[in-house]
Formats: sequence, structure tokens, C-alpha cells
Amino acid sequence: MNIQIFGLKKCFDTKKAERYFKERKIKYQFVDLTMLGLSKGELQSVKAAVGLKNLINCNAKDYKKLNMDHIISATGREEMLLNNPSLYNTPIVRNGKQATVGYEPSIWESWQG
Repeated sequence: MNIQIFGLKKCFDTKKAERYFKERKIKYQFVDLTMLGLSKGELQSVKAAVGLKNLINCNAKDYKKLNMDHIISATGREEMLLNNPSLYNTPIVRNGKQATVGYEPSIWESWQG
């Protein structure tokens, strides 16, 4: 497994995801979204696995500030995500082409197969 956790240090679910992999002694790479967002390729890969709608946090402070409700095109929304990592739902956990959004231990367990 090649696990990447994209999240925020202050996010409770991100901490739980990190603990899940630590407890099982599964190596992972943590990417702090406040420092480094997803690359265009990573976004496409995660989007293919979970869908664009699931990646966007409608409750984020910046969601309203950036008028995300009025951005209808998928391309426009992707651009906003790439430029504003605060809009992501977290954690985003990626294993190759597979990905989850949020705390999803039942799915991660199936990856260990």
C-alpha cells in the first residue's frame, strides 16, 4: 500500500485517520493542505475515485466567500479547489487509484487485502 493522507493538522477526522494507520503500522505520507494542495494530477485521480462533489466542503468559511454556489462548471470548481485547499473535505486518503473522503476505516481495511 502507498497511503497518502491529505488533511489539516487541526482536523479531528484527519487525526483519527493518521491514528488508524499508525496503530496498524501502515506507513503513510501526510500532506498538510494548508502548506501544499493537491496537484492537478492528484485532483483528477481522487476525483475519479470519489467524485468532485464529495471533495468540496460546502461548510468551509471560504465556500461562501468565494461564491462557490455560483460556479457551475466542473472546471471552474476544480480551479477553485486547486487554488483554495481550504475548500476540501478532509481527510482525503489515497491509495494509488483508490481514494476516500472523510474517516472511512471499513474501506481502508479492504485495501489491506
